[in-house]
Amino acid sequence: MVNEIPNVLACDVGNGAVHFAHVKGDEVSRAQSVRVGELRKLGGALRALWDDIPPPRKVVAASVNPAGLKALEAAATEAIGEDVLVVGRDLPLPIQADLPDPSSVGVDRLCAAVAAYDRLGTACVVADFGTAITIDCVSDEGVFLGGAILPGLRMSADSLHERTAQLPRVKLVAAKWVFGKSTQQAIAGGILAAARGALRELVEAYATHLGKWPLVIVTGGDASLVCDHSANDDLVQAIVPDLAVRGVAMAYYNSLLA
Repeated sequence: MVNEIPNVLACDVGNGAVHFAHVKGDEVSRAQSVRVGELRKLGGALRALWDDIPPPRKVVAASVNPAGLKALEAAATEAIGEDVLVVGRDLPLPIQADLPDPSSVGVDRLCAAVAAYDRLGTACVVADFGTAITIDCVSDEGVFLGGAILPGLRMSADSLHERTAQLPRVKLVAAKWVFGKSTQQAIAGGILAAARGALRELVEAYATHLGKWPLVIVTGGDASLVCDHSANDDLVQAIVPDLAVRGVAMAYYNSLLA
């Protein structure tokens, strides 16, 4: 029996960055990121955070990037003398999944899903706008049903530039216009509209299957671009930037109760 809630240095190892934070129960603090191209900074960042986390404490990670996970484990060993507990390897997957092979699904998707369901307690959709876009569904019973994967915003922008003769690489900003008055505006507006449209299309399809309209939570580095005014959004209920790290910590807490 757990008498005291352990502190968790929860890490989400993605394709673009390692995101990590101090999690204790429902409280998340000191959330930060180190870009994949700057992983030499990871050890110092982990040590600074670890020194401020009182025991009992553990380092827990979910990863979709084997090279990034290897760097994280090396940094944790060298900087703080700790092994990393990895969800799906050292810890069970955090949510029941109605899939032929749950272990084949990106564990970050499962962690975000369990955190969303824990927060809402009802059928929900989790949309993660990161390097790739994932839009997943959880049933009323808390079962991960699966979802869809799309190219991320920047991946789409880079592809347009690299595979055409004249289209420029654009900086993505929240589109405040309806009609793109320049090539840059047309590209940025089109990419954002495609992402928003995919979200709406998939939520509607999930709602038809569920027989009810699910709540929608969005996360990821580009969430605020796609859902710039979520407080007034008729589709999205909340933007939760730290959803995945919350789910990483939940995977550890669930393992203590098993």
